Amino acid sequence: MTPPDHPLVDALGVQHQPAPGARIVSLVPSITELLCDLGLAGQVAGRTGFCIHPADVVKAIPKIGGTKDVNIEKIRKLAPTHLVVNIDENEKPTVEALAEFVPHIVVTHPLAPRDNLGLARLLGGIFGASEQAEAWCAAFEAEYAALRAQDTGPTRKVLYCIWQDPWMSISSDTYIARMLGELGWQVPMLGEARYPRFAWSDDLVNSLDAVLLSTEPYRFTQAHADALEKQLGIPVILVDGEMMSWYGSRALPGLRYLREVRAMVEGTVPG
Repeated sequence: MTPPDHPLVDALGVQHQPAPGARIVSLVPSITELLCDLGLAGQVAGRTGFCIHPADVVKAIPKIGGTKDVNIEKIRKLAPTHLVVNIDENEKPTVEALAEFVPHIVVTHPLAPRDNLGLARLLGGIFGASEQAEAWCAAFEAEYAALRAQDTGPTRKVLYCIWQDPWMSISSDTYIARMLGELGWQVPMLGEARYPRFAWSDDLVNSLDAVLLSTEPYRFTQAHADALEKQLGIPVILVDGEMMSWYGSRALPGLRYLREVRAMVEGTVPG
């Protein structure tokens, strides 16, 4: 087997070795999708109930609970050689418990769109799909170039909402904020937390060009957007949360979707 062209080092700095015959349990929905798109579905022995893409493929893969409430005994019986986790999505105590019997833990933590290149090459290199990973990276580079070729337009300040009761947003130190940053947009500083709670105020609203309501994790709808826009008096746009926040496979259509989001906002914000 030809060794991978890129070092197989995960987000914690752990060096991994190629393991093309691995039995994989993925605790990250977006990574489960990427593993399937790299042709590795046959090696994925377990996935969370939130791993819903691609639907026709994952239905054959056993569920092992949620991203934060996994069934440890189910995973033990699946006898995986590798566990793929994410720093933001999975609980450290759970991962530590699984590490007692899963030989290899692959930790991921993409923070910006271009981090998807390293993610694809890491997974492809470990699990024997380097060629598929390079093809995916080429497609990503093409979409990224198409996005960058467009004029970014004016800098906008947008508030990206992920929850209500309480209202919660994102900090600049998040993948979503860096996706928005590809448009030249900024998010307001609302505190020290990566996903801060906030209260509506005239000062906050007056500082914004638009509000984006995400369809996940809270299931905001167009009705929410219409009501909030009427209340605030500034544009409120409903956006697809998967396209904005899922790294891995979803980053390809996500880059295309960014252009749609820009068009939606620019069409509602006074010049």
